[in-house]
Amino acid sequence: MKIYVDADACPVKDIIISTAAEYEVPVVIVKSFAHFSPNDEQPDVETIYVDTGAEAADYRIMKLARSDDMIITQDYGLASLGLAKGCTVLHHKGFAYTNDNIDQLLQTRYLSAMARKSGKRTKGPKAFSAEDEQKFTELFRENLEKLI
Repeated sequence: MKIYVDADACPVKDIIISTAAEYEVPVVIVKSFAHFSPNDEQPDVETIYVDTGAEAADYRIMKLARSDDMIITQDYGLASLGLAKGCTVLHHKGFAYTNDNIDQLLQTRYLSAMARKSGKRTKGPKAFSAEDEQKFTELFRENLEKLI
């Protein structure tokens, strides 16, 4: 089992890395070359840099992930692909993507995109909060314990 992190905009990377180390589960951080920093390198964490293309990190994660792996992402499209592959997929705000909720999430994303395309303004996501961090930490631990 490995944990793949869609890392370009992930606010819980440190939680993932430290918690995974407790369980001795390997972590693979996938991020764009645009976010390269030699200071980001961490021992016992594999970092994979990809082109700056829109879906480059998603494609790499899907190429590498196996059915017993975990993916952390805020991207609904990647979440859908990960679920289809049999992965456990979590959002950094503390909820799990499931076969029961992914269609509704994708539909909502599509409708919001169509509204923006027609000139309407839509609300963006709420700011990441301490409560979100706590929810993620609990959900992450719970899922790690199930998978190990």
